[in-house]
Amino acid sequence: MEIKKKGYIESLIEQGEHEHQDFKYQITDARKIARSISAFANNSGGHLLVGVKDNGNIVGVSSDEEIYMIEQAAQMYCQPEQQVHFKIYRVAGKNVLKVDIDEADDKPVKAPDDNGQWRTYFRVADENVLASSTHVKVMQLKSEPTPDDVVINLTDKEQLLLDYLQNHGGITLSGYERLAHISFHTAQQTVVKLCEMGIVEIQYHNGQCLITLTGS
Repeated sequence: MEIKKKGYIESLIEQGEHEHQDFKYQITDARKIARSISAFANNSGGHLLVGVKDNGNIVGVSSDEEIYMIEQAAQMYCQPEQQVHFKIYRVAGKNVLKVDIDEADDKPVKAPDDNGQWRTYFRVADENVLASSTHVKVMQLKSEPTPDDVVINLTDKEQLLLDYLQNHGGITLSGYERLAHISFHTAQQTVVKLCEMGIVEIQYHNGQCLITLTGS
C-alpha cells in the first residue's frame, strides 16, 4: 500500500460516477460492497473512491477499517473470490481510499442480495444492476475457451433477429420471442449462440436488457 499526493484524485472526482468509477462515503456493510465488486468484475473492471460523497465532497476515511471490510467483501461475499488493490491518497488533509477491481477471468461473479440470495451484478453507467439470465449465460460461455475456426450458419430465425437489429438498433428478449414466434428458451439459446459468435451483444438501457449488434 502506498500514500500518494493530491492532484490525481481531484481529477477523478471531477469525472463523477460512471461505468468504471463509484464514490463511497463509507463502508458499513461488506455484503453491499460485494455487489459493487461483482458489478465491476463482470464488466471491464473499475474502482471505488472511498471517503467521497455522491456529490464529490471529500470526507475522508479511517483506512484500516475500510480495507478490512472491503477485503471481507471480496473474499467472503463474492463467488468466486476476487482480488482487489488498495492505494491511499492524501487530499486536503484527509485520506481517500482508491480500490481497484479488475475484470474477472472467471465470470459471472456473484454477490448476495438483501435476502441472502446470490445474484450476478453488472455495472451500467453509474449503477450496479442485476444481470439478466441471458446475460449470465453469455458470461459463462465467454469464460470458456472457444475455437477460432467456427463456421457460422444462420437459421431463418437468427437472420430475422439480425435484420431487425440492423433496422431498429435493439430488442428485448421478449420482443424477439414475439417477433419470431418462438419460446423463451429458444430465443435465449439463439441470443446466447450469437453472443458467443460475437455477432450480437447485451446492453442495458433505461432499465431494459437489450440485444444489439456488436459494436453498434
